[in-house]
Amino acid sequence: MTEKTTGASYADAGVDIEAGDRAVELMKEWVKKTQRPEVLGGLGGFAGLFDASALKRYERPLLASATDGVGTKVDIARQMGVYDTIGHDLVAMVMDDIVVCGAEPLFMTDYICVGKVHPERVAAIVKGIAEGCVLAGCALVGGETAEHPGLLGPDDFDVAGAGTGVVEYDRLLGADRIRTGDAVIAMASSGLHSNGYSLVRHVLFDRAGMSLDQHVEELGRTLGEELLEPTKIYSLDCMALTRTAEVHAYSHITGGGLAANLARVIPDHLHATVDRSTWTPGAVFDLVGKAGNVEQLELEKTLNMGVGMMAVVPQESVDVALTALADRGVEAWVAGEILDRGDHTEGAALTGSYAG
Repeated sequence: MTEKTTGASYADAGVDIEAGDRAVELMKEWVKKTQRPEVLGGLGGFAGLFDASALKRYERPLLASATDGVGTKVDIARQMGVYDTIGHDLVAMVMDDIVVCGAEPLFMTDYICVGKVHPERVAAIVKGIAEGCVLAGCALVGGETAEHPGLLGPDDFDVAGAGTGVVEYDRLLGADRIRTGDAVIAMASSGLHSNGYSLVRHVLFDRAGMSLDQHVEELGRTLGEELLEPTKIYSLDCMALTRTAEVHAYSHITGGGLAANLARVIPDHLHATVDRSTWTPGAVFDLVGKAGNVEQLELEKTLNMGVGMMAVVPQESVDVALTALADRGVEAWVAGEILDRGDHTEGAALTGSYAG
């Protein structure tokens, strides 16, 4: 007689449906904390619902959307076993892109891909996303957790998200508003944020042989703690600033560095000059530069160098803008100005040397 074999199952293939259900139950309390009055239904539906009748107060509402991830910073979280901060980075990457045009963040969805569902771990990731949504003023209306055994290792994961905001047509910010003589205000970053980690990991780990649990005196904490510092979320700060002072444009400083991102909102006939002497980049930027013998221009093309968001405002709004940001606990300063393009080939450039 031949031995009878049982049929294959999803669990045999490495997918644990029960663990996924457990993760959903654990994350519900965190998602609930992000709810806005316009959100209908709860977690678990096939689609998140947002009551669009709330947009009737707009004369000509424009919907703004963005999508992003966190990049290789997720590997730092995995190695450290810390999963409840990476969501802040995700929200910042998505919603701070949306607020740049003057839009109010409305809602967000997330996508979490794992090699194996560890319910508590997935819930911790969602907790961070939910906390980030609260800081951005938006609702987390849904998401997806996908288990990909064989494609990802049991402890591997990645996160991505998409968000939507709304802005009145005649309040849309951007290049069309910028004028010669406008001031460029820099807002301090909380550190590396979520860009350039492929360079950072290569330099600090592969070339310098450093470890995440290594205490770094100039950082005042371990390397891992520094690298996992959450990205600052500027959404509510920018919205408050727009209500308080005249703002012509914002620039979210992400991949590509300060000059390249600022240039994205500068019209073709104008040029933004940013004076390095107006600030001192944090110690982590110097550490990366020295550990990898990375040239300054290469650092500036990759990292934010201590500036996470920039605002372009008319000169007469500078004092009001700086006061408004200070009142919200945002470190900010005048870093540059808008000039006629002249012979400049780039939309923005850094000049001078860093202070300190």
